[in-house]
Amino acid sequence: MEHGLLWLPLLIFFFWLAWSGWNEYQKVEAYRLWAEPFDRAKYDIYAVLGQKGSDLTWGVPTRKGPVNLESFSLRDVEAIRLLVNGQPVSWEAPPGKGRAVLELSCINREQPICIPFTEPPLAAKWAQHLQRELNLLKTG
Repeated sequence: MEHGLLWLPLLIFFFWLAWSGWNEYQKVEAYRLWAEPFDRAKYDIYAVLGQKGSDLTWGVPTRKGPVNLESFSLRDVEAIRLLVNGQPVSWEAPPGKGRAVLELSCINREQPICIPFTEPPLAAKWAQHLQRELNLLKTG
């Protein structure tokens, strides 16, 4: 009886770990299907982001697919900033850790669009890519 009680927390932890892995796998598979039509896409635990031409779509990943999807055109973006832990940082030298947010200020919106990222370097790469695309749209 004593041995059973000692192993019970470990067994519960194992089942929780297995359920968490299965849950994350379902999210990734739903994202993979959602991301197929996009030219460029990203997935992390905070948000999904997809780009098709000058159109961007982002939302929150779930097992059944992304929810709270929001679409907008890169043509409407006025400015792109990278925030880490709420502070603006340089795209060229982002910190390695911290809660990153890609902030896109748009012409027709009062509030900027804030897309969360788990890794500041990945957010910086997206910021640089979107800025290049934005510059091409404005000059071309």
